[in-house]
Amino acid sequence: MVKPDIIVIGASAGGVEALTRLVNPLPGDFPATLFITLHFPSNSISVLPQILNRRGHLQAVHPQDNEVIRPGIIYVARPDYHLIIKPEQIQLSHGPRENAFRPSIDTMFRSAAHSYRRRVIGVILSGSMDDGTVGLALIKHYGGVTIVQDPDEALFSGMPRSAIERVKIDHILKVADIPSMLIQLTHQPIQQEEIMVDEIAKESEIVAQHKADLEQGKHSGSASMLTCPDCGGVLWELQEGNLLRYRCHVGHAYSVDSLLEQQGNDVERALWGAIRALEEKAALARRMAAQARTHHRALSESQFLQRAQEAEQQAALVRQVILQQMETH
Repeated sequence: MVKPDIIVIGASAGGVEALTRLVNPLPGDFPATLFITLHFPSNSISVLPQILNRRGHLQAVHPQDNEVIRPGIIYVARPDYHLIIKPEQIQLSHGPRENAFRPSIDTMFRSAAHSYRRRVIGVILSGSMDDGTVGLALIKHYGGVTIVQDPDEALFSGMPRSAIERVKIDHILKVADIPSMLIQLTHQPIQQEEIMVDEIAKESEIVAQHKADLEQGKHSGSASMLTCPDCGGVLWELQEGNLLRYRCHVGHAYSVDSLLEQQGNDVERALWGAIRALEEKAALARRMAAQARTHHRALSESQFLQRAQEAEQQAALVRQVILQQMETH
């Protein structure tokens, strides 16, 4: 008999406060290993291990690539690297973003589920959007335990609510109640199933196999009319239970919510680009009007001024569309 000893925790906006409150009560002899993915900007420096070390009894670190997993340690994903949990060791990956994030919670959760099955406890804390939902569903599928912070308590309820709506969650708790639940679960023996080596695959191998299957017609999804916001490739629509998601051949993956968010960002960038182009057109037209005036070409001056006015009016309309879009969000 073994006990659950792999705890994966995902958080985003509002997650630092929740993480410190969760880690602080855990005892120094806690028998499990904790893995944390918190969304960070790619070019940022994470001081989360230092924060957790000041607040709790367990050592928190940024792992090195291929570092051996040790019990009683908190491994925090580095900015711009996926944290992939393999049997007995950690792999850092600069692979494709998932849900527009690197590190991605889904990537970490999925790797833990493939490698440790029933020994995994998955926890979703405060955050926007829905990163972690697909990975939590896989943990549940393989017999692991799923825990979600009470959305009414979370500073940002998007991630907890998404998980609750799409996955049969074992425990919905306030953060203050999660540590005692983890202590209880890590002392309960479970029936360990044998894991076949060929079922344990790192992220890049999963993506490569998926691409090969698609090329040979062995796929459960179909090519959509949508393109990947990251690379412009075709997105394949994949249905996994009640979860719909999209993945391109390169490996970028999106849930419906994250894809909508990225498309909205693309539209906004395109509109700001249109404003820039229109304002440049207006500036050039006014420059040509001034030159025409210098050469006493009144008709040309009038035509250029009219073009400038039309471009400025169009830019104002596009700007109004962007502002209205911001107000709706």
